[in-house]
Amino acid sequence: MTSTVEAPIVAVTVYPGQARVTRRASVDAGGRLRIGGLPLDLVSDSVRVGGQVSVLGVDVVIEQNPRSEDGRVAELEQAARDLTGRLQELADHAAVEDSRAGLLDRLGHKAGGSFAKALAKGEIQPDRVADLTGALGDQLGQVLERKRELAERRLRVQEEFDAVGRELATLNAHHSPDRHAVLVDVEGSGELELSYLVNQASWTSGYDIRLTDRTLAVTWYAAVTQFTGEDWPECELALSTARPAVTATIPELQPWYLDRERPLPPPVPMVAAEQAVYGAAMALDAAAPQAVMAVEHGEAATTYHPGGRVAVPSDGTAHRATVAVLELAATIDHITAPVQDLAAFLRATAVNTSEHTLRPGRASVFHGTEFVGTTTLDTWAPGEETELNLGVDDAIRVERELVRRTASKAVIGGTKRRQAEYLTKIGNYSRRTTKVTVLDQIPVSRDSGITVKDESFTPEPQRRTDLGELTWQVPLDPGSTAEIRVGFRVDVERGVELLGWRE
Repeated sequence: MTSTVEAPIVAVTVYPGQARVTRRASVDAGGRLRIGGLPLDLVSDSVRVGGQVSVLGVDVVIEQNPRSEDGRVAELEQAARDLTGRLQELADHAAVEDSRAGLLDRLGHKAGGSFAKALAKGEIQPDRVADLTGALGDQLGQVLERKRELAERRLRVQEEFDAVGRELATLNAHHSPDRHAVLVDVEGSGELELSYLVNQASWTSGYDIRLTDRTLAVTWYAAVTQFTGEDWPECELALSTARPAVTATIPELQPWYLDRERPLPPPVPMVAAEQAVYGAAMALDAAAPQAVMAVEHGEAATTYHPGGRVAVPSDGTAHRATVAVLELAATIDHITAPVQDLAAFLRATAVNTSEHTLRPGRASVFHGTEFVGTTTLDTWAPGEETELNLGVDDAIRVERELVRRTASKAVIGGTKRRQAEYLTKIGNYSRRTTKVTVLDQIPVSRDSGITVKDESFTPEPQRRTDLGELTWQVPLDPGSTAEIRVGFRVDVERGVELLGWRE
């Protein structure tokens, strides 16, 4: 004889792509036990049974049910039935009003002919005709008003019905009425523990980064989502990195190349072009941290335990749990690349002095209590220094203009010559001293017939690369400004068409 036992969920460990659910039951006597209502997405090979009883055998079977056991699905199905009844009721009322409107319309036409004959014979007074036609008109107006009201009510009910239908369709896609059940043969009495893996569950990292003076307060939180087909009640929730998955961004300059303009190659036949594309695709083929969770560091993974119990329903929405709060000392400066954008970005450089390896995730950035934007935080290991983009700072103003441009032909050899000079101005209109990193560039030739010459920089850049990237570190006191000039000449041999020039 098989006995059904209740085994509520007592713990869940969420991985980046799965979750292990643990249930417990109290067993009074040995025999065959049935634990039902388990999600259909359960991974059968992952089922484990243990506890204080002796386990003699475990079977996983499928329960075929006519209706979903999910409470929300049942609630929505009842709501859909109720709304269907309301729509039918409104349709019936509308049919009655249509009949009244038709009747009044027919009476009006019939009365019109009768009134015309009676007036011709002098059998009725004109004011009496006016009263009768007015009464018919008033009644028809009332019927039409009720029809409009019914149409508006039907529209609102239909919208509600459609919303219920959308939610029900989403839930039905993940809440099959069929369920799994585990049959366990046991000896003895005591506590029995059942655990299993389910898919369609995950957690991702998110951050709130708050800058106050020279301190970064980093709140790391986990967004837990699941569509496993069973709601997780308030229980012991753990977040594990055992199976990790792998903005406003600080500007990075790309090389500015100049090259000879060359004729396009002849068109490639379609079949050959498709093969070339396929071949290319295959070839490419915080000082003083304050932890708010208990942390377990393993050989290759870390597990976090929330301080309180967390409930996560199977609705696919993200439920937030705080992982840790860190306070990190930071160096604050600015960075700008006016050749791309005249914005100046506030940048914080900090070392992760906590025990936590922060996982990649989106970060909301605040200056004090003011939200300024979002950025992306990459993996940040303990002891590692990283740069955080804290958004655009309008108190640092940047201007860049082309102040000199010439184009001429040299006398010797017919070489074409172009000269350009750019002026960048940076102003600090904040109340704090800062250092502004300015990124600029000069073109780089890819052809022997194109030469970049007579480069002039005021002041000289602190860093220069072979790809033409230039970097200045400009200290600015409150209210002060600075200027940077970049000039160069490009000589193009006769017969060479210049490609890539920009101003």
